[in-house]
Amino acid sequence: MTTMTTMPEMSATDLLATDFERLNGVARASLTTLRRAAFDRFGQLGYPTTRHEQWKYTSVKPIAEAALRLADAPLTPPHQRELAEYVFSDDEHRLVFVNGRFDPALSAGAAPLPLPRGVHLDSLANAPPGNAATIQSHLARHAGYDDAAFVALNTAFLHDGAFIRIERGVVVEKPIHLLFITRPGHAPGVVHPRVLIIVEDNASATVIETYAGPDGSKYFTNAVTEVVVGEKSSIDHYRIGREGDGAFHISRLNLHQSRSSNVTSHFATLGGAMVRNEINAVIDAEGCNCDLYGVYAASGTQHVDNHLRVDHLKPHCNSRELFKGILDRHATGVFRGRIFVAPGAQKTDAKQTSRSLLLSDTARARSAPQLEIFADDVKCTHGATIGQLDEDAMFYMQARGISQGDARNMLIFAFANEALAEVRHQPIRTKLEALLWQRLPHGSLDRGPG
Repeated sequence: MTTMTTMPEMSATDLLATDFERLNGVARASLTTLRRAAFDRFGQLGYPTTRHEQWKYTSVKPIAEAALRLADAPLTPPHQRELAEYVFSDDEHRLVFVNGRFDPALSAGAAPLPLPRGVHLDSLANAPPGNAATIQSHLARHAGYDDAAFVALNTAFLHDGAFIRIERGVVVEKPIHLLFITRPGHAPGVVHPRVLIIVEDNASATVIETYAGPDGSKYFTNAVTEVVVGEKSSIDHYRIGREGDGAFHISRLNLHQSRSSNVTSHFATLGGAMVRNEINAVIDAEGCNCDLYGVYAASGTQHVDNHLRVDHLKPHCNSRELFKGILDRHATGVFRGRIFVAPGAQKTDAKQTSRSLLLSDTARARSAPQLEIFADDVKCTHGATIGQLDEDAMFYMQARGISQGDARNMLIFAFANEALAEVRHQPIRTKLEALLWQRLPHGSLDRGPG
């Protein structure tokens, strides 16, 4: 008689270590030291818990306990025709990543746009040697991982991602679109997208990041983006979240600005079971402007957390933050914003606003604005409101023949549109308005999980 022995299931920690060592066989040798240091640091930090003040209202326990493996090849790869759901127009430069890996065929498409002279657009894994020094001088220099567990985890699994470099004096007319698609594999997967964007002096560009996946599948997207903006340069940046209803999504955007630069960043969260967007902006020279906008719509048991920090380190700079949330059923929304004004950063003008609209008695919103000011000649304000639809406005509209459902949707859309009104690129704005409106059938945001 033969006795069968069953191998014990691997713990989540063991799975991480196994996948890390497996990636060592294919990742670029130049990243080995960085990846190992980040992996060791993550081992020291561990996953954050609600005992950590910065994670007080967002539990990552479902991620920490899930048996997530580094995503492998999808069972059904996406086809070119499927991209139409996510692209904003055919008039865009595009890189497509599937399960964290660059897909050159999907990126090329039917008629790829030629890149203007002075624009470098490639995957990090395939970036030509001519950009090696630039990448080395910026990659993982702005998104530090010493006290950020998920940045450490992303850096530990750094292999592929997107690299954009706009040379000095170049103005890119067409938007650059980075499309990250997740498709189910043989096991619940995790992807760690990494994006490095460098806009050199006197240059400008529009960059879109889209993260998307199917409903009905559990997966985890852990994304980190570093944006470096040179003197007198500008970037119009968009982060569009269209994850599936079973997805966990945690992202970090780090912005670093030089003298007289302009940054506008828009976040639109329209999917995912649990989403946390972290935005850290460092204004490190005089004469800068930094505008951060966000809109999110959540229903079911969705949880959306927007966590912002803007550091004013030099005088004569402006920043604006406006985030709007629409919450239905049992959804929860969190906004934590911190404006830091360093000693000597005189003439700082900073404004922070968070507004949440509750469409049910069981939806919840929390807001924690914070000002930390060490200069005396500044103008800094913050405000947060949480409320419901205006019953007087509803009555007024219904009295003029508008149905209750249509009136409700129109008021919701008008509430969100204040943030969308700042979208400069018309195809992007049109698409975002349509996506938001699709989530308001009969006055209810009923696409979310739960």
